Formats: sequence, structure tokens, C-alpha cells
Amino acid sequence: MTTWLITGCSTGLGRAYAQAALERGHNVVVTARDATTVQDLADAYPTTSIARSLDVTDEKQVTAAVAAADDRFGGVDVLVNNAGYGYRAAVEEGEDAAVRQLFETHVFGAVRTIKAVLPGMRARRSGTIVNISSIGARLSPEGSGYYSAVKAAVEALTLSLRKEVAPLGITAMVVEPGGFRTDFAGRSLAQAAVPIADYADTAGKRRKEHDTAHGTQPGDPAKAAAALLDVVESGRAPYMLLLGNDASNAFRASLDALRDDIDTWEAVSRSTDFD
Repeated sequence: MTTWLITGCSTGLGRAYAQAALERGHNVVVTARDATTVQDLADAYPTTSIARSLDVTDEKQVTAAVAAADDRFGGVDVLVNNAGYGYRAAVEEGEDAAVRQLFETHVFGAVRTIKAVLPGMRARRSGTIVNISSIGARLSPEGSGYYSAVKAAVEALTLSLRKEVAPLGITAMVVEPGGFRTDFAGRSLAQAAVPIADYADTAGKRRKEHDTAHGTQPGDPAKAAAALLDVVESGRAPYMLLLGNDASNAFRASLDALRDDIDTWEAVSRSTDFD
């Protein structure tokens, strides 16, 4: 039995991760900005679960959630940074305040929770940190430049972290889901308030009012949760775990396109060293 602290558990993949961990007998600190939205999970597993309000942009709430895990279960063994939301806008359309809040939640929020759990993990010389990214970090579709940027930042941060903590018995990994049938493309998706007409055929096509994907995504959140639990419990967590056929196919296509570019311009790349 291990203790999991999972952020953003009110709906979607976060809730599925919490449910799966509890069903397998793990202790779980189930969190959401409003703890009442996850209290039912804590009530269903009263000996192995506690519900806590956690806004990852609030340092005091992060500290309190980790302290609650320490007091009740003796520390956090697995941190899952899942809290977040989508934001769609052409780069030019992006509102400064909204973009800053996106980075504050996805990037600096993850940093806060990571820093909060690492002292305990280092002391025990064990632990796993799971940062939830998105296939968007690789694809960077039109209208998702800012969201792709925060997820790419999380991925780069995680790779450095993985190398730093591996000698201490700690693992850090990234999860890149494809499209899963959650509220992500609905309630959890924000967008720029004022569209620019010149982007109607690119970013504009992916605005919420034109998006038909919500409710038809191919991914099953319960299967994603089971897969993540299997990987973490295996003790062989990779740097990156892709979830979904769409994610796997898109990632491979992106790698092939990038490889083609590298091959095409390799002579130029190799021409810049001193003779």
C-alpha cells in the first residue's frame, strides 16, 4: 500500500486516477479546489482516503495538503499533478492575464507540489512524481499555442527532475493523454474572449462554439487510470507514457516529420563548428 496525492480530482482523469488507486487499496489524498466535490470518494473509503481543498496556485493550501498526507498516512509516495484546464486562442489573441494564470496553474502549480513532497521523498529515498501533460505538447495545434507551451514546459522540467532525483531512489515521469471522454473540451476549456477574423480558418476552427469533439473522444478514463496505476506499480515507470491510440499515432507521426526535417537540413546543422 502506498499513499497518493492527486490534484484536480473533481472530474475527468483526476477523479478516475483517484478512484482506481482507492479500489486497489492505496491511501489517497483526494483534492480539488472545492473539497466538497470529492467528499463522496473520501466517504466511500473512510480509512484510506481524505478529501482536501487544494488550489495549486495557493502555497498555503499546497503545504496543508502535504501535511495532511504526512499526518494521516506518513507521507506522500506518489504525487500526481493533474490539476489544470485548457485554453484556446491564437497567439495574437491570447489575453495576458489569462496566459499568466495558465502558466501559474500548470507550471508553477506543479513546481509547488513537487517542492512540497520532495523533502519527504528524499528522506525515505523513494517516491514517484507523475506530471500529466498532453499530446498537445508534441502537436501544438492551431489555437493551442499557450496550452501546448505550458505542457512542453512541464515535460522539460520533468526530464531534468527525473535525472536529478533518480540517484535518490525517486522517479519522475510524464503522461501524455490523447482525447479522453471528460469535461476537458467542455467545462474545463477556456478561450480568448475576442477572436480575430484573420485566424478564423486556423485557430478559429477550434473555438468551443465550433468544436464537435466534446463527448465523442475515443479514450476511456477508467482504462487510462488503470494503465497509469499499472505503470507506477511496476517500479519501471518510463520518462513518458502515452495514453490512447490517437496519442501514440500522433506522436509517431510527429517524430517522423521531425526526423525528416533533421535529415533535410543536416548538412547545414553540421556546418557551423570551427574548422
